[in-house]
Amino acid sequence: MENRENVRGIAARTAMWSARHRVLAILGWIAFVAATVVLSSQVATVEANYALAGHGDSGKADKIVEEAGFPAQPAGEMVLIQNRDGSDRVTAAEEVTLALSSVPEVGEVQKPIESPDGRSTLITFDIAGDAESAGERVGPALDAVAGVQAAHPDLYIAEAGDASGDKLIGDELESGLTRLSMLSIPVTLGILLIAFGAVVAALLPVALAIMSVVAAIGLMAFASRFAPVVDETTHVMLLIGLAVGVDYCLFYIRRERDERRKGADPHRALVIAAQTSGRSIWVSGLTVIVAMAGMFFTQDVTFVSFATGTILVVATAVLGSLTVLPALLSALGDRVDAIKIPGLYRRNSQGRFWNRLLDIVLAKPLISAVVAVAALAAIASPALDMKTKGQRIQDVAHDSPVVVAFLAIGEAFPSKTTPARIVVAADSVKTPEFEAALDEFRSAAQNSGGKLVEPIDVDINPAGDVAVVAVGLTGKEEDPASIAAMQLLRTDVVPDTFGQLPGATALVTGNTASSVDYNERLEESLPWVFTFVLGLAFILLLVSFRSVVVAITGVLLNLLSVAACYGMLVFVFQDGHFEKQLDFVAAGAITNWMPLFLFVILFGLSMDYHVFVVSRIREGADRGLPIREAVREGIGQTAGVITSAAVVMVAVFALFATLPLVATKELGVGLAAAVLLDATIIRAVLLPAVMTLLGRANWWLPRSLRWLPEVAHEPPAEPAPQPARELTPVA
Repeated sequence: MENRENVRGIAARTAMWSARHRVLAILGWIAFVAATVVLSSQVATVEANYALAGHGDSGKADKIVEEAGFPAQPAGEMVLIQNRDGSDRVTAAEEVTLALSSVPEVGEVQKPIESPDGRSTLITFDIAGDAESAGERVGPALDAVAGVQAAHPDLYIAEAGDASGDKLIGDELESGLTRLSMLSIPVTLGILLIAFGAVVAALLPVALAIMSVVAAIGLMAFASRFAPVVDETTHVMLLIGLAVGVDYCLFYIRRERDERRKGADPHRALVIAAQTSGRSIWVSGLTVIVAMAGMFFTQDVTFVSFATGTILVVATAVLGSLTVLPALLSALGDRVDAIKIPGLYRRNSQGRFWNRLLDIVLAKPLISAVVAVAALAAIASPALDMKTKGQRIQDVAHDSPVVVAFLAIGEAFPSKTTPARIVVAADSVKTPEFEAALDEFRSAAQNSGGKLVEPIDVDINPAGDVAVVAVGLTGKEEDPASIAAMQLLRTDVVPDTFGQLPGATALVTGNTASSVDYNERLEESLPWVFTFVLGLAFILLLVSFRSVVVAITGVLLNLLSVAACYGMLVFVFQDGHFEKQLDFVAAGAITNWMPLFLFVILFGLSMDYHVFVVSRIREGADRGLPIREAVREGIGQTAGVITSAAVVMVAVFALFATLPLVATKELGVGLAAAVLLDATIIRAVLLPAVMTLLGRANWWLPRSLRWLPEVAHEPPAEPAPQPARELTPVA
């Protein structure tokens, strides 16, 4: 019994301390958030170095090049002049060269080169200065090329390259993120106003969620010393932090308000909310953190950055919900319902629709379970044909002139957009032996049946011990043709040429090789990630509910949610449905890092609802209710708050589908669809049906595990029944 009280009382003691010292708790939270912002501004965030983040042979090759002392390369740009109706390209090429040469931001302009089919001319040049910021200086060059195009409407003249690509991505993302920031908070607040029917109660979750995200981003500056940050991490932190932070506060506030309406005094209502919803938040947050930690097994810089960021934002959201939120509720009292909205404020938050559906499910649990599983299986079935791909330039604003130009250049000059790079490291690459190997390589490329495309460029570092040999690959990016050409390099051409140099290391890298190596690394890490996440989630549920059956059903239901999400992703983004509505072009595959990332995110987020609902069901069971009545009470009492929480998550996630990157669209659609299915089919139909069918077996625990701490789910006994009352603001 002592263990039971100790486990149950942690959240309550924290809440009561915050309530008794509410000024200290509130000021302490504000000081904590402010400190993270101030200190992070003094500590530079360590950005991930993608050149050192690769896997396999391509990663080793990139590291050799990074450490070889090659001079910093400026951002390269290309201008394509294409003859589409027999017009002369020579004059246009001269005008492009002259126009670019007069632009101060442009470095050396190279001589035009012709395509093998004689229809295209390519002019390459550099943007002077640091390559990282070249996107900010490429505008005048783009304007100059556009001017020549206007003078020659009978030709196709367009520019693409590193700098213009960076500018495109920066402009598109900035526009999308500005729109997202303008919409996400008002949309979330609007949903909470409808859910609570009171302005103050709606503002609290939004304010705390925003502060949690701000604090977590500040802490990320320190964590970046151990986990360097990739660009997308802050977007993911906003996505998860806003959704999770609002949900945790929503659970807590709704329970406290419900207890007040039942007649409990402020102290008792806060204690019950802390012991029930507070405990659910603690367990849910810990499960989310455990799930996110699974990404560390990939040893990939992007996943490690995502894992660190999401763990920090969830941890700060839990901290705020368990400390400053009770203090605020204690300070506000009944004023938490201040500024009621006529027509929206309701005493009873139980959803009529969900209760009517629950009556049907409980009356026919077996049929309901079969129908729910069949529906989820149908939604998940497209996932059986899932294919993955790396991110491509056309995944950003596919109809942009820069993207169209880049693809056209790739068609006419494959070696310029998707080259393979052979990195040769030896005591010296300025030897007759290396030149002989290079000649053999050129001969092999010419005899490759078109799989390897000239020209072949060679770059040697100042020390003369590393050479980078670039050769074009047939095909496009990661299609079967380009992968076959890359494998030809690795298995035959390179070993038979540069691989014969005494003491030399010869490795193949480039976009295609890096993508293949990345996919192989992900496949190797998947069993470890799945085992870790599923195993620890099972243990957490087992300890929390002291039931093997609850732990197993929780894991299986969450796997169904993930499978349905995969099916939706394949249906939309791989098969190409809703292309116009979502403004993307299907590539016959989904982004390669998406399945693993969605698995850990969804498995963690699904625990929000599962722990919250099952805890309420367990409350009834602990009071002696039959399982059918405990399910009816638990799900009936949580229907309103689960619906509100799900609507918030779906709305926030859906907004991310409006961003220009296909990966963020996949993330938004996948998460929104999964949460919607999880809160409806799984929690409102399948969970009550399965628990009703299992009956007392839900709480089965073998004798060998009876040593587990006994965690109480029911609130303490009520001192005396009080008449139900409506909350009124306190003057």
